[in-house]
This record gives sequence, C-alpha cells and structure tokens, in this order.
Amino acid sequence: MNNIVTSKEMILFESRKIVMERGISAINMRTVANACGVAVGSIYNYFPSKTELITATVEDVWKDIFHMSGDTFEFLNFKDCLLWLFESINKGCKKYPGFFNLHSMSFASEDKVKGRQMMEHYFGHIKQSLLYVLEHDTNVRSNAFNDILTADEFVNLIFTTFTSMLLQRQEHCKALLEMVSRCIY
Repeated sequence: MNNIVTSKEMILFESRKIVMERGISAINMRTVANACGVAVGSIYNYFPSKTELITATVEDVWKDIFHMSGDTFEFLNFKDCLLWLFESINKGCKKYPGFFNLHSMSFASEDKVKGRQMMEHYFGHIKQSLLYVLEHDTNVRSNAFNDILTADEFVNLIFTTFTSMLLQRQEHCKALLEMVSRCIY
C-alpha cells in the first residue's frame, strides 16, 4: 500500500493513475481508497459521493490533458491553434485510453446531466479559445465571414468536425487544416 493520503490533490493524483491504467469506469470509492492506502471513509471526507469523485477526476484529467507541457501559448494563427489542440487531445487520449469518448458515460443515470454539463463546459471553453484565436488571426480574409457564416458558427462547425475526427481516432488533422486554409485565408 502507498503512504497514507491526506489531501484531495493526492486522491485525484491516484484517481488519474487509475484512469490511465484501467479507464474512467474503474473509478469508485473502494478502488481509489485502495490505491491511496486509506479506508473508504477517508475518501468520503473529500468526496461525499461517487459522482463527486468521478466529476473531480474527469475535471482533473481534462486539466492534465491541456496543461501537459506546462507552457502557455500565444498562437499566431487559427490553424496553429487547431493543430496544437488536436495533438494535445490525441496525446491525452493515449495517456488516458478511452477517456475522451467514454467519460460522460461513467456517471450513474441520474448524474449523466452533470457529466454532460461538465463536458459542455470544457468544450465551451475550447470553443471560446478557438474563437478568440480566430478573431485575432490577422491572416484571415476580410470577407471570410458574413451573416450566414459567422466566426462563431465557423468555430462550431470546425469543432464538430474536430471532435468527430478524435472520436474516430484519426492520427492527424491535415484535411481539417486544409479545409480551414481554403475557407478563411
């Protein structure tokens, strides 16, 4: 058994290790307590329910996926941002097998709404970041967007394609980047 865990951060660290090794579906109070070397009741001190433990673990994994390098980025253009994002999530999918497409299914049926809300929160944050980069990309043609195809709608369409490619486990996003180039530059 490990040293006794006395912090929420260490519980989440052990939970991430479980997700890496066995997937998000392996997260439960007993499994995490065993990994931490503590009684199940100790986990309940930090997480009153399995749902709260899974929610915190999912959030922690998302943070790890997007902050693996520890660097902060300023992208020169939208394509560079998309490429970085695709590569980061692909690395995260390799580090946490099955996480990207399965984490919202790990919640009990009554808590699926909470899992879906968390996923939408992270996806919303990603889309807002993409929109910000797009709006600050000086290479975008002045007539690239109009009332029908707004920058916001473009980001939604690109993100839908992007997530579909990830769910299909595509290794690269060259076609998406080419499509972006032809549409906006």
